[in-house]
Amino acid sequence: MKQETALKLLKAGENVFLTGSAGAGKTYTLNQYIQYLKIRKVPVAITASTGIAATHMNGMTIHTWAGIGIKDTLSDDDLKRMKERKYLKEHLENTQVLIIDEISMLHAKQLNLVNQVLKYFKESDEAFGGIQVVVAGDFFQLPPVSKNEERNRDKFCFMSEAWVEAKFRVCYLTEQHRQDDETLNQILNAIRAQDLQHNHIQALTSVRQQDIGETFTRLYTHNLDVDNLNFQHLNAIDGESHQFNAVLDGNEKLLETLKSSVRAPEELTLKKHAKVMFVKNNFDMGYINGSLGEVIGFEEDDEHGLLPKVQLSDGSVLLVEPETWSVENDAGKAIASFQQIPLRLAWAITIHKSQGMTLEAAEINLSHTFEKGQGYVALSRLKSLEGLRLTGFNDQALELDSLAIKADRRFQELSEEAEQHFANIDLTAQHQTFIRHCGGTLNASEIARNERKFAKNADKNSYASSTLDETKELFENGYEIMDIAQERGLTPATIINHLARLHKEQGLDISVAHPGDEVVEQVRKIYKRLKKGQRSENFNEDGSIKLRPIVEATQPKMGYDQVRLALLFIE
Repeated sequence: MKQETALKLLKAGENVFLTGSAGAGKTYTLNQYIQYLKIRKVPVAITASTGIAATHMNGMTIHTWAGIGIKDTLSDDDLKRMKERKYLKEHLENTQVLIIDEISMLHAKQLNLVNQVLKYFKESDEAFGGIQVVVAGDFFQLPPVSKNEERNRDKFCFMSEAWVEAKFRVCYLTEQHRQDDETLNQILNAIRAQDLQHNHIQALTSVRQQDIGETFTRLYTHNLDVDNLNFQHLNAIDGESHQFNAVLDGNEKLLETLKSSVRAPEELTLKKHAKVMFVKNNFDMGYINGSLGEVIGFEEDDEHGLLPKVQLSDGSVLLVEPETWSVENDAGKAIASFQQIPLRLAWAITIHKSQGMTLEAAEINLSHTFEKGQGYVALSRLKSLEGLRLTGFNDQALELDSLAIKADRRFQELSEEAEQHFANIDLTAQHQTFIRHCGGTLNASEIARNERKFAKNADKNSYASSTLDETKELFENGYEIMDIAQERGLTPATIINHLARLHKEQGLDISVAHPGDEVVEQVRKIYKRLKKGQRSENFNEDGSIKLRPIVEATQPKMGYDQVRLALLFIE
């Protein structure tokens, strides 16, 4: 099916399953539809089955959005308590369109729970409480993680009661937008059809020793291989290592569950030049789950002590503070929490964690594949065969789940029927009816105004720039640093770093934040004395001066944030 036909059916308000091979433009089509809805003021919830997938569309996990957490069942009492949670009640009752991306990784039981929750909150027996549900994904991607040796047929969403009830219209996208390499595209399609020929195998074997440059990611099937390689690289770096230990609190059984689901390690060891990946979303700070970067140094902080400084691939530098993952009870109170720097080493990652990424170059080892679909997921991350070094693969590596194959054939048939039927039909009347039904706007001037606003926002080329803009706006409106920090849920140190960047990059006048001549003069004298002394223990590995020796030399003793601010006024 063409993207334009899929969009036409989405706009008509039907429940839709949007699928297709890797690079067929599923996320692009979803984003087009989301923008269409927002411009017309239709309340849309953007979610995904996993944290990494949710970041591609600025969404949250469906588990968090629906309030189901890690549960498998919900009693009437559970539902009643959920309705008492104000933030849940508000967004569940307001939403008119629910989008769930990477549906293949959502367990059938959890889709049933989302259905149950929406029926309860919307007080309707219709599927998902009568709202439009759009699910997107590819069931040739990896299935949900098994519990107690479950079969795939018990896990796949399309086998759930909720799926049957929803009567999803299948939109199987067939145009190719990611792979610009015809050979790789042919191989992926041959895997999907389970019709690999000798020339396909030959092409994969030929890239065993291919030179793919200096910058690439290694993908492995097992965590053990990933950990071994990451530690080898870390140990090869000369320089001091710094260990960051997670702070655990609460119910022991729940903590075990948290530890297995959180991607940050309990003990994180970092050095300058370590390659790292962020493992949590923090749009305000300017990173997302899956962002790659390099540690360029470490800096002291009032609240947390030593923190790593990371340079992202777009050049921006962040001081990375600890994040908290938690399990909450029905009253919204945390009963188990895991606090850690949201990083892990990233010279290598597992295929499972690579889902949803697009890689320019990768070294992949499929010799120990243990799950059908792993090889397909790994290969489909790449744009071309030129960026692939495939060091090995076993018989199972290029196989797919037999139930997924049968389902995929049926999905293709249903989509072809819909394409033939709807390609030349005008659905404008249905589009307008659906917008009215959702309480959206059809006012042409309001739509045009919202389109201009969206176009302006699209020009913000990174999360980092938009977070700087928010700090700048509050600062220019007279907010003090502590107030900006409180308003934005960030630390004063982060806001001071924002001001430093805004002053340097945009020429922002920060004189109103001046901490006073006495403070600046004292810090200036200590700074000059330390610079002149050139003692290595007073400097970070990136050549900048450490805050601790300045803080310790102040009389009366200043705080780290006070010194950090004073340094902005010292040339």
